[in-house]
Parts: sequence; C-alpha cells; structure tokens
Amino acid sequence: MTTPDPQQHATRQWKMQFTSTPRCVRLARSQVGKVLRDWDYGEEDIDRMVLVSSELATNAVRHGHKRGHLFEVRLTHEDTSCLVEVSDAADSRLPQRTEAREEDEHGRGLQLVEALAKETGHHPRSPIGKTVWARLALT
Repeated sequence: MTTPDPQQHATRQWKMQFTSTPRCVRLARSQVGKVLRDWDYGEEDIDRMVLVSSELATNAVRHGHKRGHLFEVRLTHEDTSCLVEVSDAADSRLPQRTEAREEDEHGRGLQLVEALAKETGHHPRSPIGKTVWARLALT
C-alpha cells in the first residue's frame, strides 16, 4: 500500500485528536467543516470532505477503538486536492469494503469514500495503529 506524501505539496495542514466515541465523530465533523471554511473552500468541497472525514472517523471509532487511545483527523491542503487522514490505534483491523444489502443500516462507508475520492489507502502508524486516507480533488 502506498503512503501519501502530504509534505510534497502541502501549503496548509490541520490535525486534531478526539476521544474514540460516537459523540466525538460529530465533533470531528464540525471541526473539519470549520477548518475548511477558514481555508475558503467551496461548500461542495466542504460537504464532500466532511462526509469522507465522518465516514473514516466512524470506522475508526467502530472498528479501530482501543481503550485509552484517541483517534486523529488530519487535513492537508495540496495544490489541487485535499488529503483527509484518520488514524486509530488498532493495527490489526485493516479497512475492508463490504457489500451492504438494501436493508442493511451499515456497511457502505468505504464505498462512499471511494466514490468521492480520487484515491484512497491505508498505512501503518507509529508507534501503534493505522492511518486510513482519502485524497479528494478540489472543484
């Protein structure tokens, strides 16, 4: 799996850690929207990046929770895109895309992320855990 190099074209970067609870996913979503508005992103780009951040943060809480550890959301503005990264403490639970049935309430998050992003991936995080990322083109 390739690791994105956010420093290659980065002009702005933001990151914040959150308690690994569903309530903090909402807080992460709110903070991402605020930062992107401060960076003067358009509403369409903000909506897509907030949705991707929310899906990745939800997966970090649901599947990457490790007692006593936080999850982290990082945004990196690049020339024509924005890199969204969400890190958690569970390195053994790699993201797996599932095929949700129509009646299923869960299981579509990674499909949605892949549909909105121009590329996605994951890599190990030091000292523990993993980072799941998505690079979204700016409109």
